[in-house]
Amino acid sequence: MKLKSRKLIGLSLLTAVLLQANLNAQDKENTKSLGSVDIVSTNISENTGSYTVESMSTSTKLDLSIRNTPQSISVISTQELKDKGITSYQSLLAHITGVSLNKWDERLKTSARGFDLDYFKIDGMPSYTKYNEKDLDLSLFDRVEVVRGANGLTTGAGNPGISINLVRKRANSKEFKGEVTLKAGSWNSYGINADIGSKLNEKGNIRGRLVVNYEDEESYMDGYEKDNTSIYGVVDADLSDTTYLSLGASYQNLDRSGIRWGGLPAFDSTGNRIDLDRSKIVSEDWTYWNSEVKSVFANLEQKLFNDISLNVSYTRNETVNDSALLYFRGALNTNNGSGLSYLDFESKEKKQENNLDVNFDIPFEMNGLTQQVILGASYNKDENKGANGRYIGGYGYINVPNFYNYNISHQGVLNSDVPYIIKPEDIVQKSIYLASRLSLSEDFKVIAGARLSSWEYNSTDTTIESRKFDNEITPYVGLVYDLDDNHSLYASYTSIFNPQDKKDKYDKYLDPSEGKSFELGAKGEYFDGALNTSISLFEIQQDGVAEKKGKQIKDSSKDAYIAVEGVTSKGIEFDISGQVTDKLDLSFGIANFKAENADGKKFNTQASRTTANLFAKYKVTNKLTLGGGLQYKSKFYTDVTLPGIGERRIQQDAYTLVNAMGSYKINKNTQLQLNVDNVFDKKYYTNLGTNGMTYGEPRKITASLKYNF
Repeated sequence: MKLKSRKLIGLSLLTAVLLQANLNAQDKENTKSLGSVDIVSTNISENTGSYTVESMSTSTKLDLSIRNTPQSISVISTQELKDKGITSYQSLLAHITGVSLNKWDERLKTSARGFDLDYFKIDGMPSYTKYNEKDLDLSLFDRVEVVRGANGLTTGAGNPGISINLVRKRANSKEFKGEVTLKAGSWNSYGINADIGSKLNEKGNIRGRLVVNYEDEESYMDGYEKDNTSIYGVVDADLSDTTYLSLGASYQNLDRSGIRWGGLPAFDSTGNRIDLDRSKIVSEDWTYWNSEVKSVFANLEQKLFNDISLNVSYTRNETVNDSALLYFRGALNTNNGSGLSYLDFESKEKKQENNLDVNFDIPFEMNGLTQQVILGASYNKDENKGANGRYIGGYGYINVPNFYNYNISHQGVLNSDVPYIIKPEDIVQKSIYLASRLSLSEDFKVIAGARLSSWEYNSTDTTIESRKFDNEITPYVGLVYDLDDNHSLYASYTSIFNPQDKKDKYDKYLDPSEGKSFELGAKGEYFDGALNTSISLFEIQQDGVAEKKGKQIKDSSKDAYIAVEGVTSKGIEFDISGQVTDKLDLSFGIANFKAENADGKKFNTQASRTTANLFAKYKVTNKLTLGGGLQYKSKFYTDVTLPGIGERRIQQDAYTLVNAMGSYKINKNTQLQLNVDNVFDKKYYTNLGTNGMTYGEPRKITASLKYNF
């Protein structure tokens, strides 16, 4: 199915108009049409059955409703994750409207509004990565909060495309309760999950929760296997009427064998495109890419006086990546399987992150209206403890006699090995910030703030120079005007900075590039917040980007750079999520953008210009629920140059994936659910490249049995 961008945008606008007319009619004529719908009364999404939440703080640290946040934001709740069968961070990203994916191997490079996603957050604390190879287990999290555009006020350094915040589950239950889920699916996939919570003392002011998850699965790719083990524990304590403390820890061990490093060849030896079977993989069964993640965290909330509170949050993450890999390159002779060569590599790397955030939340009244100010400071240290590895047999590539029938053994230590070493290095960010919500009238609010940051890089490798940038200011200004009880208009300006390692002709580092986001939009909120809609127009400007000047740095042979205008991205986004009626839940989003560099050339052509996600669930009876959805990506491409042949374009045409689900309540405690992803078994690529062609997942069927107690 091919849909043009203009048709999709037109469809979304028509949907918005028709839905708005329907909702206004329902609000005026039948305010009780929701029947027994559970209205969200807290920003914790589990146990509400809702596809939305009452409020979010990812954008500004202010606890604001979606309608009163002057940015394009959305949430993927516990219920939506369960209904779609989403269990990992990588699979989640494909369901976030506006996000484009480039999956090379175990690495997944993503972008939004044209810009790479180079960080994500856990409970608001930033974690920096470009490739998401850890593939975090989502069974530990209550919901996912998404902020599109720059998010420098609450983050610090990064790109201006999107901010994704994973919010951990908490120990909320004062009674012993839990859920056990068994699942089985395509390619010998099996799993078990147990989620149990209870009070830990008679009074119930101290509560605990334990989540244990195990998954074992093979793949449509020959020889690929994956084991995932996760454990999460948290204790929440109301130590007094004014003191709340949360302590927790998690562990995830992800073992993957028979893995790719890169992808399939794109061309044959004559320069023609080839199309190999989806089961084919450039690997051997001894290859692996394992990841171990350990985390501890603590949150303290202390009420002081006049409703002022002190909030302290700390997180420590340790990650170990251990890999043995094979990389293939070349142009395949389809007649005899020759033309390719391989590189053998192994390494072990350890990283550590420490995040600390302290802030004062100060509510007050002025002119009879509620106001709020948050004043805080944060510290982030991202350390690479070092990496040790080797290119086995050296950097040279070794011929593969026959790609269709090869056997490559893993070599022990050789004299010809070339060491791969990264010496310990770290990045430290320090900042102070201010965020405020000022009500100028009942209908008009100003959301404003700023962050003052310092950023410093140091390495124990004496050949690498340190970098430091001080007094980086990232402002935030937003206006929200309520048209009536259900609708509001907004405008906002936000920014974020991104440090660079390039120097000018005077041997001084260029200032960080700056991403500026401008937005205009309208939002709707219906049925006491059970349904949210939004439409936004945006423009992002990235300035101060390093460009080679063609001159050398003074007293050096190195190239000099200047700061120039970078990329401009413009577009439109539409979202709707929540309960339309007491039987129908809907999540629909569409995004379209145009991104060009300063020369007017298309930027990041491997990102789909239009993406859309639709999922609807209908309660047929008290026991039977049916649902389904679509995932649309417009075309994307890359241009490559083949030696002796010339330029070639590799393109993935627009495609749509169809997903379906059904659930049946066997009794009040037991539910059977069936999910079918890619129902029509669409064949498509998730990454393009001369030696980087990777297929998306074929049709996948998963059955799960859930028991609640």
